[in-house]
Amino acid sequence: MTTSKVASMRDAIADLVRDGDTVAIEGFTHLISFAAGHEIVRQGRRDLTLARMTPDLIYDQMIAGGVARKLVFSWLGNPGVGGLGAIRRRIETGEPTPLEVEEYSHFGMVGRYTAGAANLPFYPIRSYFESDLPAANPRIREIESPYGDGKVYAVPPLKPDVTIVHAQRADAAGNTQVWGLLGCQKEAAFAADRVIVVVEELVDEAVVRADPNRTIIPGLIVDAVVVEPFGAHPSYVQGAYDRDNRFYLDWDGITRDEDSLQAWLREWVYDLDGRPAYLEKLGAERVASLRPTAPAPSGVVDYGQYR
Repeated sequence: MTTSKVASMRDAIADLVRDGDTVAIEGFTHLISFAAGHEIVRQGRRDLTLARMTPDLIYDQMIAGGVARKLVFSWLGNPGVGGLGAIRRRIETGEPTPLEVEEYSHFGMVGRYTAGAANLPFYPIRSYFESDLPAANPRIREIESPYGDGKVYAVPPLKPDVTIVHAQRADAAGNTQVWGLLGCQKEAAFAADRVIVVVEELVDEAVVRADPNRTIIPGLIVDAVVVEPFGAHPSYVQGAYDRDNRFYLDWDGITRDEDSLQAWLREWVYDLDGRPAYLEKLGAERVASLRPTAPAPSGVVDYGQYR
């Protein structure tokens, strides 16, 4: 009998995210677990190293909440809108405390996760030769190819203490399925010591077995499964809800001023006890406006049965 790994968000974060951890919340443009980030802030974690290819609004909110001492990343901003005020203030002024930053290219971050997942000492990359990043980041190092064909750059493995991934569905054992745009969720999960998957829907094992190619994270590396519908808002979940563009536009004004940002955190994070309260505050009309207006099925694949 399969042991269930289903847990509440509160319990999963309390049990698996610890002060001083390196935490990766991955998901590229969609499937970003804002619900998990908010719970980390709510529980008052401190001195985290936050790793993410694109630390957009969720890390701005978490850094404003005081959880982080360091940011490891490859692109920074409010996509399509502007900057991230909380992160910028911490870097430029050091207030209330300095924020250490470690920057890579997108491929550099993917290489780091891949090396971590494969337990490799480094990942070789050619694309840094015309970049200033090696001068800015001494952890990107030029090395001689062992095969005598010139120099390459090496990046070190990234092994998060905790990786958090949002997905469309998983079974109780943690076998996790994703469709739509993929980032480096799989690599970040395999590189991590502990893995939390947050899903829109919990399904029976038979559903996963019927469509195995969608399983990007096997249950054997998962520590907790959290069922949190709409847990990726304001980012989107392919097939479940759209990106809330209004939120990203509004955030540009909120993040520019520290007082308004802290007021937003009080109203939308600290004063709420979880995602159901967040959705109630967001309002049924706004939630409904983000739902798909028509189905777009991908078709059916027949795997066949043989005697």
